[in-house]
Amino acid sequence: MANKTKINVPQKAKFIIDTLMQAGYEAYVVGGCVRDSILGRIPDDWDITTSASPEQVKALFSRTVDTGLQHGTVTVLVDKEGFEVTTYRIDGEYEDSRHPKEVVFTSHLEEDLKRRDLTINAMAYNDTDGLVDIFGGMQDIEKKIVRCVGVAKDRFQEDALRILRAIRFSAQLGYEIEADTLEAIKELAPTLSKISAERIQVELVKLITSPHPEYLKIAYECGVTKVFFPEFDACMGIEQNNAHHCYSVGEHTLQGMCHIAPDKVYRLTMLMHDLGKPRAKTTDEAGIDHFHQHEDYSEGIAKEVLRRLKFDNDTIYKVCKLVKYHDYGKGVTPDAKIVRRAVNKIGEDIFPLLFEVRKADILAQSETYREEKLHLLALWEEVYAEIIAKKECVSLKQLAVTGADLIQAGILPGKEMGRILNGLLEMVLEDPGLNTKEKLLAEVEKYK
Repeated sequence: MANKTKINVPQKAKFIIDTLMQAGYEAYVVGGCVRDSILGRIPDDWDITTSASPEQVKALFSRTVDTGLQHGTVTVLVDKEGFEVTTYRIDGEYEDSRHPKEVVFTSHLEEDLKRRDLTINAMAYNDTDGLVDIFGGMQDIEKKIVRCVGVAKDRFQEDALRILRAIRFSAQLGYEIEADTLEAIKELAPTLSKISAERIQVELVKLITSPHPEYLKIAYECGVTKVFFPEFDACMGIEQNNAHHCYSVGEHTLQGMCHIAPDKVYRLTMLMHDLGKPRAKTTDEAGIDHFHQHEDYSEGIAKEVLRRLKFDNDTIYKVCKLVKYHDYGKGVTPDAKIVRRAVNKIGEDIFPLLFEVRKADILAQSETYREEKLHLLALWEEVYAEIIAKKECVSLKQLAVTGADLIQAGILPGKEMGRILNGLLEMVLEDPGLNTKEKLLAEVEKYK
């Protein structure tokens, strides 16, 4: 019910609410912006719900965009900023765990709030009535629990993506999932198969970039990952009986995500970096487990999973490269020559990202050898920083001569030119002092 909680609604959203109320309609900010304001967060956007029909909303404002009229949504523009204004609605019967057969507009706020997924997302507010909290959202925020509005099974049957959303909110807020809601998740997890890969991808990224990426384990325990990410499930049961590890592959993966910045590429890399271990595992006569070539297997599986979940090409490229090379140089004491060659092999764009990946991987392993591993990693970082500071050549684009210079020197374009340029790069990777136009052109003469 309404209470005295005060929310600072931005002036533009307030203007829309006031305009609607002065015209005799009800209007409130609703959903995520109310939840975030109560939690002291800055909302991404301010959604408004109203008893006015889309046509009535359009009649009151000079600049509107029809964003989803069939769902009752009109975007109202105030000084170029858009606010979604949606008519109170009741969803008809859901036929595919995704879409209601029909949407019926209503003049009752309670009916609109009733169809929302979680109690913490089913609160509304305006300055006149205060906070409208019919389903105990404030109480659940105080108790730190994620709970469905009404009967959990009904909410999940309406839209199966809500199953993943409930786990994601729990990870973002550090809240526990209420018992009935958790049971409904377990029971209805298979219905997620009806949800598009794009929608699942969005929720998965929000979950793993949250303060609690390890809550992905809840999704595993409830049979949720089994539906769209069985490769992760395969890792959860794989023990790693060797001195370097103290967790199963799956638990190590969860720990790895916790030890790296909440960046999409970093967290996806840690999620995918050991997916090949179930395939690579061997056990020697002493009972010690080995995972030779697991990075190659992991790269292939990561590419498959990321494509299946419809990630963009840039993310797929970066994550797969980081997965492939996440163990590169392990146990090697670096010198400048070794590091220059590593940067050339892995790529200038990817190589510097590997330091955070290697560190997270080490911190998610056993404490045995940890100090030595971190010391070695710091040496790699030090040598790399020197190479960058000295602007040493690590790629063809940094070579002091170009294809054009070679043409002037009488080399015809084609395979031979490529061979010569790569030969010159090899020399410069070995000795950066050779990277001058004069010295390299003198070498070209030898090739001729």
